[in-house]
Amino acid sequence: MSSRRTKSVAAPLVAASFSAVLILSFPAGADDQGPGSDKGGKPVDAAPAGVRTTTTLPERISVDNESGKTAITATVKNGGTKDSGPIRLLVVGFDGLTVKSVQGCDAIAKKDLPAGSNSGFSCPVGPLAAGASKSYAVDATFDLNKAGKICLPVQSSDGKKTYWQQGPVPFGTTNPSPNAPATPLLLGTDNAPAAPGGDELPKTGVGRDVVPLGAAGASLLAAGAAGLWWSRRRPAPREAQGA
Repeated sequence: MSSRRTKSVAAPLVAASFSAVLILSFPAGADDQGPGSDKGGKPVDAAPAGVRTTTTLPERISVDNESGKTAITATVKNGGTKDSGPIRLLVVGFDGLTVKSVQGCDAIAKKDLPAGSNSGFSCPVGPLAAGASKSYAVDATFDLNKAGKICLPVQSSDGKKTYWQQGPVPFGTTNPSPNAPATPLLLGTDNAPAAPGGDELPKTGVGRDVVPLGAAGASLLAAGAAGLWWSRRRPAPREAQGA
């Protein structure tokens, strides 16, 4: 084959390959929330032997500046060597972040929400095999004029023990873009509101062990506390039986 013919064949192949990269990579990146992170998470009560539950949240989410809507993927994993037994995942919103729905989960009654939260859902995970994980699609809204936090506890099905708790961890941005179609938020970042007076926003602090909740200063991560949120209340019968 002559060099002229080689060049004439190679050029379309290169162009086709380049186009394929563009076509394949663009849609994948459009809804990409980044890698999952367990930032702000820690074990609380001792889990059964051989069970190690954790959760992850996306590193970044995007908030529609007109509607305030956002989507979050919450994932629970058993990194242990044994079946977890019946467990449940809770998805709870604070301040500017309000959880509207979680696929396959039930809303937590307002009277049963932890102090300082505005919304929450209970997800009957059921027994999770060793090394297995389960993800939930979370629909939420985010008020860019406020701080916004989310919390993911993993509990026994009766709610008496909390094996793991991620958060309340903030989503936010230090560079609001109110004139753009959407604002990207990063996990573990204090939100700087676009509205006037943003310098007065209360700080949540990335990685702090205890986050005050409400005027009483109640904490979700009080050292040595068992049962944490629901120590003084019993879960609804339907939740208590779990899947």
